[in-house]
Amino acid sequence: MPFRRFAKGEKTKSSARSFTGWTLVLIAAAGFTLLDLFQAPYVIERPGPVVNVLGSYEDSEVIKISNAKTYETSGELGLLSVSVVGNPERTPSWVDVFWAWLDPAQAILPVEAVYPNQVSLEELEAESTAMMEESQQDAIAVALLKLGYEVPSNVYISEVTKNRPAAGKLIAGDFITAVDGQEPTSVDDLRRLINLYDGSSELEIEVLRKGKTLTFEITPTKNEDDAWVLGIYVGTTYDFPVDVDLSVADIGGPSGGMMFALGIYDKLTKGALTNGANIAGTGTISVDGKVGPIGGIRQKMYGAVRSGATHFLAPIENCGEVSGHVPEGLTVVAVSTFDEALKAVGYISMRPGLTQLKSCSAK
Repeated sequence: MPFRRFAKGEKTKSSARSFTGWTLVLIAAAGFTLLDLFQAPYVIERPGPVVNVLGSYEDSEVIKISNAKTYETSGELGLLSVSVVGNPERTPSWVDVFWAWLDPAQAILPVEAVYPNQVSLEELEAESTAMMEESQQDAIAVALLKLGYEVPSNVYISEVTKNRPAAGKLIAGDFITAVDGQEPTSVDDLRRLINLYDGSSELEIEVLRKGKTLTFEITPTKNEDDAWVLGIYVGTTYDFPVDVDLSVADIGGPSGGMMFALGIYDKLTKGALTNGANIAGTGTISVDGKVGPIGGIRQKMYGAVRSGATHFLAPIENCGEVSGHVPEGLTVVAVSTFDEALKAVGYISMRPGLTQLKSCSAK
């Protein structure tokens, strides 16, 4: 072994550098430990569970259909979700925020952006559950209507806000049968009819209550979005000719509507809609088949890739958030209606013709 002669002071300098290096490491470690003890005023959005609506989730079949013939299918239609880390009672630490900042699959948001100060956690959870239930009902209606079934519907009042125009007149459980003589066909159509109000007189609201038809004259007021409102929360009930039960455990919100509709349609038609492909997607659905925008789309794209999906159906209105942020290995197809979503799945399943589909870079 060759002998090395240390110059005077060399060994001392080397030891000093080593000491300084370890000191910096210990200081950094102590700093991270300290930061981990302090909560940040943020929450973190990250990819949540991906549910194949054609299969099972948490030991329960996602789509169960009775009173109609169903068909075997294959492939995957992935319903995507976003998980939120933190809430007003306990937010993530600064260390959690730092690691999330380094990950393109995660987003950091102020607490109040996700949890408004005036709304409790229980109220937000209840609202999320209600939106999921409504989206499921609309998805069933869309699929059955596409298949030629007749699906009668009714718009009902779920809640009346105190000190608003409808208070003391309309009550929860009323079915709205007409607005100034026109029958609302959906919740969106009811909003349209109310906003035809010109301010010159009262609106005539006809409701069905316990089998009796009642008529009330109500003057709408403007909300913060400058829209006319009565001060009511409404929903839609359908008389389905086919029994469809949808189960996704604790996932909430309205963004699974389009994927539910595709899954129901697939199970009620011959052959496999996807032809074995793994296709994920997200988007609200209205009874007229329109696909609407959703939140957390970047996190959902990463969730799709991680689940093995090769294609992603995105609402065309979300394209501004998609362009430039698509993970490698994922092809994004923009859709605005249920018919476009069906066509896209058909093209993807056959492989050729993908150039005919809309993309977020070429709207």
